[in-house]
Amino acid sequence: MSSHTASTKLGLIGKLLFDGEMICETGLHIGAGKGSLDLGGADNPVVKDAFGRPYVPGSSLRGRIRSLLEQAAGLVGPEDLVYLSRRRGQEVRIHQSDDPGDEICLLFGRNPGRMERVSGEALEPSAATPARLTVYDAMLELDSITPQMRENLDDELTEVKSENAIDRVTAQSNARTLERVPAGARFRVRMVLDILCPEDRELVAKLLEGLRLLEDDALGGGGSRGSGRVRFGNWKVCWRSRGYYAGAAGEEVLVERAETTADLQAASREFAEKLS
Repeated sequence: MSSHTASTKLGLIGKLLFDGEMICETGLHIGAGKGSLDLGGADNPVVKDAFGRPYVPGSSLRGRIRSLLEQAAGLVGPEDLVYLSRRRGQEVRIHQSDDPGDEICLLFGRNPGRMERVSGEALEPSAATPARLTVYDAMLELDSITPQMRENLDDELTEVKSENAIDRVTAQSNARTLERVPAGARFRVRMVLDILCPEDRELVAKLLEGLRLLEDDALGGGGSRGSGRVRFGNWKVCWRSRGYYAGAAGEEVLVERAETTADLQAASREFAEKLS
């Protein structure tokens, strides 16, 4: 738990900017939520921008980090979860608490108003708290899709993975296809951590823990079937104090080039102390 208390005063001290790369170790599928209308198209296409380029929505990356941190902290029991949505077949449950030192709620924000727990009495937070972490959409680096890769892709930038579901009684095969960004593709990642009080420096370690958990898990659909293995690298971390936005101070580069998240985690122990 964090050293935050209910009386901790909040006010912008500055922002930490994390810029890096996300590299696909296996094919990546972030679903668009609808099938392709093209003849021979994939049943499950990936989400694309207005120019037809695959990207990773910030909400997908942020939500997966949050989910893994909740699991790691053991905050996935019915008494720890509240409903965001109770639509049948589309239930959404997340961790939420009224503890001022709850690092998950500090990092991702605490919603105001009455919330129904999965088990137990309803949660009625005494105060909402702002999310410290912002995760932007990760855009594809087009030059990471090499000419050699394009020769073997089903589309200009993506591949189609064929899968079969076997009925256990009749042994009937049900073929399905999954569009994926190929292994080797790179995405530009940017995350911004707002530092609203000296105690927020403790949240740097929590964010990096979530990134390392993700590197040994999966992002997007089909993770248990081999898709979605990613790693992060080429990190640069900059500090912009409140004076930077008033034009009275410059940007400070805290980490110029961290090859891996583990390297960034080691460096963070030094620069986190500067944030107070």
